[in-house]
Amino acid sequence: MVEKANSNPKKVAFITLGCKVNQYETNAMTQQYIEHGYKIVEANEKADIYIVNTCTVTNMSDRKSRQMLRKVKALNPQSIVVACGCYVQVGREEIENIKEIDVILGNNEKKEIVERVEKYINESKTHAQIEDVMHKKEYVELGEITYTQKTRAVIKVQDGCDRFCSYCIIPYARGKVRSRKPENVIAEIEKIAEQGIKEVVITGIHVASYGKDFSQEYKLIDLLEEINKIQGIERIRLGSLEPLLITEEFVQRLKKLEKICHHFHLSLQSGCDETLKRMNRRYTTKDFQEIVQRLRNSYEDVMLTTDIIVGFPRRN
Repeated sequence: MVEKANSNPKKVAFITLGCKVNQYETNAMTQQYIEHGYKIVEANEKADIYIVNTCTVTNMSDRKSRQMLRKVKALNPQSIVVACGCYVQVGREEIENIKEIDVILGNNEKKEIVERVEKYINESKTHAQIEDVMHKKEYVELGEITYTQKTRAVIKVQDGCDRFCSYCIIPYARGKVRSRKPENVIAEIEKIAEQGIKEVVITGIHVASYGKDFSQEYKLIDLLEEINKIQGIERIRLGSLEPLLITEEFVQRLKKLEKICHHFHLSLQSGCDETLKRMNRRYTTKDFQEIVQRLRNSYEDVMLTTDIIVGFPRRN
């Protein structure tokens, strides 16, 4: 049985699967445990608590999540294994059939993970809590997250997605678009800059939708202009972007920001217009070509990367 952290510091290990949003949220949970007096160890070390932040973007990621949950229990059969994240959010029945798991938490419950796990410790019975994210209307703050193991910091600015691409389960795992208040984003980055970190990565589930849920007009470019002013930050890197974000107005304003890295990851998904339509991607290959050219016209040294889904099924 794991004792309370304040009587004898216990070891906690984190395993993060999936995207940069999960990385950010793992940092948030790690910071919570540090503040409660726990000791953080590597994932392959013997720990008292293992927290697996799961992913559900593909069947393969589901399988990796299940495998990892079983693997960590084998490292220490007496440990507490916690499953949280996107796979938990949409695959509760499968998760509950994995006997190695002691605590099951959805995405919104990450904000109180220490309390949830300590409740299990005190009650000694499996604890499960998964809020329905589809009804969530406001961004769930995890506090000002300054913990990072890297020389750059991932900054989450929004959650959820309203696009409902035909192949994607993420809207069901993350809910509707919920943007983080600009002042909270700025305050977090300012504290990160005070720690000497010079680069931030702006990320979210659908970053291009940032601000669409605000009552007053405020877009991603407005936020980036504010971040660009923060003293101590030298580089601002953008995470994966919806191609339709790259309008002429957006690029004209963006290229005035000297701290923006000239690398853009645009998720194409297919080079076939018919397939893009079946994917519900809302742009054509011609649109994508024009967007790429727009960036090339603005940045001589631009670097572009993308995603392609191979073998997308046809309708019968």
